[in-house]
Amino acid sequence: MAKVDSFKDPEAPNSTRSISKNVLVKGSHTLEIQGYSLTKGMGVGNYISSDTFFVGGHSWKVQFYPDGRKVDQSGDKYVSLFMALVSEKWEEDVRVWLEFVLLDESGNKWFISNGLFKMAPKDTSFLAGPYTLQDGKRTMGYPRSYKRTELEASQFLKDDCLTIQCTVGVVKTSTYAPKLVTQLSDLGQLYGQLLESKERSDVSFEVEGETFYAHKLILSARSPVFKEQFFGLSKEENTCHIKIEEMQAPIFKGLLHFIYCDVIPDVEKELAGLEAIMMTQHLLAAAYRYGIERLQSLCEARLCGNIDVDTVASSLALAEQHGCIQLKSMCLKFIGLPENLEGNFICPSRFAKLKHFRPIWLDLCLLSYDIWLDKII
Repeated sequence: MAKVDSFKDPEAPNSTRSISKNVLVKGSHTLEIQGYSLTKGMGVGNYISSDTFFVGGHSWKVQFYPDGRKVDQSGDKYVSLFMALVSEKWEEDVRVWLEFVLLDESGNKWFISNGLFKMAPKDTSFLAGPYTLQDGKRTMGYPRSYKRTELEASQFLKDDCLTIQCTVGVVKTSTYAPKLVTQLSDLGQLYGQLLESKERSDVSFEVEGETFYAHKLILSARSPVFKEQFFGLSKEENTCHIKIEEMQAPIFKGLLHFIYCDVIPDVEKELAGLEAIMMTQHLLAAAYRYGIERLQSLCEARLCGNIDVDTVASSLALAEQHGCIQLKSMCLKFIGLPENLEGNFICPSRFAKLKHFRPIWLDLCLLSYDIWLDKII
């Protein structure tokens, strides 16, 4: 007895789904032929080529045949316009849409339609196709684009110059399985709420007269310094209330925010300009103090993107003190720019500030540009 397979529910866990997405990737190139009258007599089959341009992952060239691509049976002489795919190799057939446009003396666009040029309304596309190109067939275009005698008498020639615009549209196909939509982690938000609520906190910190409540286990998991302070061999006697010296309260608050939420505080929204940079500098120092490398790295990246004449000196000093190699490199490059050496840092007060922070590095930077110290004293 023949066995009949049971119907498979399309919603069953073993059912699958894929999507084929087709998009048209377009690009344009303009070929300007100056001294057009000198192209006469090149001969049938000879062409003027544009430079190579790239669209849809392939290399292309415009080919203009002044005496036609082939001898026309009618006896008339036509110019020919073709597009050539010049990529060396490709794995699949290339599906292409094509548009040739001529510009008249007034800048109006004329496009080819059924072998004839017609004026195009503004911002209108007249891509023709699709054409399929494969190994052995690398060109597409119009052998009878325009009668040569009519072109020479047309409005498309201005000062013996012919301008041709070409647009190529390459059909790109990709097949993929849709990804499952997963909910973003809200762990940072939940820990942030725990910090704000002070629920089951077992340690408090006093910073500049302000008290902050936290949880030893969370702090220890994020900071080796806190871990040693609370549970290490050299732990302090009183680990329930700790006074923090040499740190501002907003900086410690930002430090706790990162420890719980894993997000650097957005000081640029709260503060403006130089104040935001200074707070980031202090936050980097706090991260270094408590061994929180990720926070230090994020602060360093933010400072690297905000180097100017007002912040470079303090950022350079900070980088030297806390071993921020990337930040130090960016500061030295900024100082070493010729326009900065010749202008921004000629000011005695700025130079004195830089000399105070890093005299050796600054001397080397100045010498590399042959600017002697006695010129700016």
